[in-house]
Amino acid sequence: MEDVFVTDKDAVALPVWPVGAGDVKEWCDAHAGANAAWVGTAGFTGEAGRVLMLPNEAGGLAGALLGIGKGDDPFIFAALSETLPAGTYRLAGLAGMQGRHAAFAWALGTYGFTKYKARDRDIPKLILPENVDLQELSDLVDAVFLTRDLVNTPTSDLGPAELEAAVRNVAEDFSAPCSVILGDDLLTEDYPMVHAVGRAAAEGAEPRLIDFTWGDDAAPKVTLVGKGVCYDTGGLNLKPGDSMSLMKKDMGGAAHVLALAQLIMRAKLNVRLRVLIPAVENAVSGNAFRPGDVLASRKGLSVEIGNTDAEGRLILADALVEADSETPDLLIDMATLTGAARVALGPDLPPFYTQDDQFAAGLTEASLETFDPLWRMPLWAAYDGWLSSKIADVNHISSGGHAGSITAALFLARFVEQAKTYVHFDVFAWTPRAKPGRPVGGDAQGIRALFSYLKKTYGSA
Repeated sequence: MEDVFVTDKDAVALPVWPVGAGDVKEWCDAHAGANAAWVGTAGFTGEAGRVLMLPNEAGGLAGALLGIGKGDDPFIFAALSETLPAGTYRLAGLAGMQGRHAAFAWALGTYGFTKYKARDRDIPKLILPENVDLQELSDLVDAVFLTRDLVNTPTSDLGPAELEAAVRNVAEDFSAPCSVILGDDLLTEDYPMVHAVGRAAAEGAEPRLIDFTWGDDAAPKVTLVGKGVCYDTGGLNLKPGDSMSLMKKDMGGAAHVLALAQLIMRAKLNVRLRVLIPAVENAVSGNAFRPGDVLASRKGLSVEIGNTDAEGRLILADALVEADSETPDLLIDMATLTGAARVALGPDLPPFYTQDDQFAAGLTEASLETFDPLWRMPLWAAYDGWLSSKIADVNHISSGGHAGSITAALFLARFVEQAKTYVHFDVFAWTPRAKPGRPVGGDAQGIRALFSYLKKTYGSA
């Protein structure tokens, strides 16, 4: 973040004033003169996200106004870094936590996915607001950008092998031992559903289970499991073209847990961390698994396949059994799992499922504090029977079209017995419509709230 923020409080900088929809007259009264007249001429009313540049007498820039509307969107400050020309700026009139949220939003507004296309503008700099921890801010922004970069990268450059390399890079940064079970070794090591989902992929994209640990073995165990479907064709239940176009993002759960793990390790939280990522490509080939097949699972349950396009829960189930075997204090899985979650809550509000009321309350509080929205959904036991099968222990999807996100969570919960607290997140990992600080593309959801909760709960080592 050294290229975005200036820590010298006395550096020369242009002022930027946040102005609410009802505060324009007050600002003009306090700044009578040419700038106040220009506000009226430009028709500035403080509408959210509008940036009004103020000219100086020489025709240059004297400063700017940011419309913040009702003042209820902390990300609105990203409109500044997305709009202002190169230079150094100072936010005027900020107080308390507003400075921290404004700085975070400013940083988000500087994001650009530049793997294939160069950035076409220079980034403006901001004098770091008072009482903002630059290291903590940088860590949070790096985690969001890591998630975005991974999700935005197409499968041609981020298949299972490349995802493994990305995980190894993060693990190596913190001297965290990393192991991988690859291809047919998944059968030998008893991960049959991970193997079944990924076996149709081309050579070089074999299915794998990526596993690394970090921290003191005596510390509370926190285990993260992320869905790493690097591309999802739907398998033999082939998706239509429109539904397949964004399936590079189906490894979003893996991106989320990797970014959260990076936050945990950078902050040196007092936990024994384990990360498990089953990485596959759900492809179509002669050896692809089929609707109606019955798969063995690591838990020993037989699973009837109702639809090969519901593959994520299968690979997660095998990984969850392994994660659960250590009786972790907290077991978290994150996955781009169901369209039903989007129907229920839309793209911006990910649901989470847990039986632990205390954890849910703490996470909800952290969600509100960090402006990282999450919503608890019920593990409604009455729907568990919808997963019954006449020929196997369980079907992995329900027979009807209702409550798809809930039944997916119920399926996964069958594979967790020993964890003290278990929580499942059904994230979208994508922004479909641009907003300040959130361009169209991959995005992180829930990891800032989770990190805040973990930091409060476990502290630093």
